[in-house]
Amino acid sequence: MADYDYDLFTLGAGSGGVRASRLSALKGAKTAIAEEYRPGGTCVIRGCVPKKFMVYASEFAKNFEKAKGYGWSFGSPQFDWVSFRDAMHAEVDRLSGIYEKNLQNSGVELINDRAVLEDAHTIRLVNENRTVTAKHILIAVGGTPTLQEDLEGIDLTLTSNDLFNLETLPQHIVIAGGGYIACEFAQIFAGLGVDVCLVYRRETVLRGFDDDVRTFVHEGLKKAGVRVITHANFEKIEKGEKDGWRKVHLDTGDVLDSDAVVLAIGRTPATRGLGLEKAGVDLDEQGAVVVDDYSQSSVDHIYAIGDVTNRVNLTPVAIREGIAFCETVFGGNKTAYDRSCIPTAVFTQPPVGTVGLTEQEARQDCQKVDVYKSTFRPMKGMLTENPDRMMMKLIVDAGNDKVVGVHMVGDDAPEIIQAVGIAVKSGLTKAQFDATCAVHPTVAEELVTMREKWVPPEIGAG
Repeated sequence: MADYDYDLFTLGAGSGGVRASRLSALKGAKTAIAEEYRPGGTCVIRGCVPKKFMVYASEFAKNFEKAKGYGWSFGSPQFDWVSFRDAMHAEVDRLSGIYEKNLQNSGVELINDRAVLEDAHTIRLVNENRTVTAKHILIAVGGTPTLQEDLEGIDLTLTSNDLFNLETLPQHIVIAGGGYIACEFAQIFAGLGVDVCLVYRRETVLRGFDDDVRTFVHEGLKKAGVRVITHANFEKIEKGEKDGWRKVHLDTGDVLDSDAVVLAIGRTPATRGLGLEKAGVDLDEQGAVVVDDYSQSSVDHIYAIGDVTNRVNLTPVAIREGIAFCETVFGGNKTAYDRSCIPTAVFTQPPVGTVGLTEQEARQDCQKVDVYKSTFRPMKGMLTENPDRMMMKLIVDAGNDKVVGVHMVGDDAPEIIQAVGIAVKSGLTKAQFDATCAVHPTVAEELVTMREKWVPPEIGAG
């Protein structure tokens, strides 16, 4: 049997790679993990965690206004971007340090370097200019913002990675995209007092989500003061007349002046230059590592988890895939993670919580579908001048009464959907939802009190 330097070598110290490496080391595998930046990956360093802090910061402006309806009065609040940004990064640094300490405590060797493959068992550490070998290799390098590389003036744009490190808060920001990243940042900056314009090539934002959710969020963007331009694309970007400003030319003929231009048009698996072709690892058209249900690539001892596989690009999913990998390779228990009914949140304002099938998917998969939905003003906003509305929707397979999808937009929707996800994952029925006592007064009680089926207008008209 060949001798290797490591039983497992992991490329990428994000949440999935760290969890898989730690568990493997605890099972006795000699393990190393290479990270070219710092432990934590997209979620901790340039994604979920700092973005959620930005969401919190941006919500205060609206909350100050709401407080007036409850008798509070105060002077004009002022936002200090620099003090907030530095506090946010201090917390990110703390979390990254915890990741590093957990690796050390588990016996994993952390190598602060970019690692690329030389062949199916050999890894080259680029800065150290040395090679090591491993019996098993795990690719967990995540994704990177997608760039419109043929765009004239692309050097004048930012990506989501850059938005956490701005020296100053922009006056006017133009964002290309209509996915969750674009929508979240549009409302973040709008809440911080920035003039925001969102440019999207389609009709309605959040493609792939339930249509009622999409419409609700789209209208919410406009209500938040975001100018939304649809059916439009960036054509070119050039320097503006004012120092530091840009002119964004759209294919509609519109020209937008802005001091910050952001490309938020998606994310791409970070496999470029990784040497996977040298190892014989198959990639798909988007550059994602092709894997089976057990995260095994076309090379039997090379595995991949997380966003680099472009399956379900969520941090908790990467962690579960890392656990399943460890059980499969070092635990003697071949394990595949079940990706059905994964609860998901979008931190727009108000936020989205969703689990299970969209209405469109359900109508394709089920012979007959019952839909229950409600739009209402939550009690918390009733004393304010412009209360937000909330939308809740249950999708039921009429053949067996199972609730196959739950979608909501409104305050606390992400918190609520975590618990509701248990019910949908467990296959509970609408009758079981109905039999559950409501907690009053809450917005969540609507989930167990909706009784009237929604009838599409074209059906009801007949």
